[in-house]
Amino acid sequence: MKKTAIVGATGIVGQQFLAALNNHPWLEITTLAASVRSAGKKYKEALLDPKTQALHWYVEKDPPAEFLDMEVENAANLDPSKFDVIFTAIESDQAKTLEPKFAKESPVISTASAFRYDSDIPIIIPGINSDHISLLDIQRKKRRWDGFIIPIPNCTTTGLAISLKPIKDTFGLRSVIMTSMQAVSGAGRSPGVGALDITDNVIPFIPNEEQKVQEETRKILGVLGDGCVEPANFNISCTCTRVNVLDGHTESVFASTKEKCSVKGIKETLEKYTGILKDARLPSSPKKLIVVQKDPYRPQPRLDRDAYGGMATTVGRIRVDDVLKNGVKYLLVTHNTKMGAAKGAVLLSELLIKKGYI
Repeated sequence: MKKTAIVGATGIVGQQFLAALNNHPWLEITTLAASVRSAGKKYKEALLDPKTQALHWYVEKDPPAEFLDMEVENAANLDPSKFDVIFTAIESDQAKTLEPKFAKESPVISTASAFRYDSDIPIIIPGINSDHISLLDIQRKKRRWDGFIIPIPNCTTTGLAISLKPIKDTFGLRSVIMTSMQAVSGAGRSPGVGALDITDNVIPFIPNEEQKVQEETRKILGVLGDGCVEPANFNISCTCTRVNVLDGHTESVFASTKEKCSVKGIKETLEKYTGILKDARLPSSPKKLIVVQKDPYRPQPRLDRDAYGGMATTVGRIRVDDVLKNGVKYLLVTHNTKMGAAKGAVLLSELLIKKGYI
């Protein structure tokens, strides 16, 4: 069993890590860490609302009882040498300070954006760009670390990159236009989205989101070169909005392909794509990375976000687009707090274990 720490364990993503790692066959949670405000408290005390005395627990299942009495450590004082892997669920400002400190001695898998755009740090989606993992060897040598930092992508990037990968491999890509309709859970709880702002409303702007998705998608779908990833050579334009949905990001995608494509060809390409996950036998791996829906009223977040445990991206309404050259358009739904967050990071850790990096 690999000894595992969760940093940021009291937040929403930290709680999702706890749920995803509970009773994991390869990974054992040995430490929970958070800010100085929670340090020294039992985990259940750190989750307690001081007014109502109710637990601030936001995952669908109850918190695992065996961790409620575990003492929360101060993340700033964590000894990384005690762990085989550290999962971080912290804000980018904290990540810039803490993650390099941890990575000197231990592998760090991050949900933060702090290091996603560094040339020697890959952004990995297992089954999509798993070959980029070898960039970790260069990162370790360059930074003189025994460990490494490897972030997962922005949750909005995840479904988009997954759906585009087989299309790019089969038909090539000229350009992509995407509009997202993102769930409120993607904003976190604090500061989050105010109920009076999102009720009966669509918020048409999410700070920094569009640039993140554009840059990350091209990096994930790029080619590993000499010490860095050469971004994929297609144009991409995004509009990111927030809608009154609890979980599950919906995205409307228009793509112009290099080779002529048909609706049948796109459907077949998406349906048969497995990446390497089908034969990898990873505990968190879905049976399918992509589910193709034939019902014209699908995908819908309420009906499709939990496909294969929230680890599959569902694509539907695949149509020819007559405006773009070799145009195709479709909608997708992906679970932003599962494949797009903690469970996706756990899947990445399993792939790293399989490849000998952890």
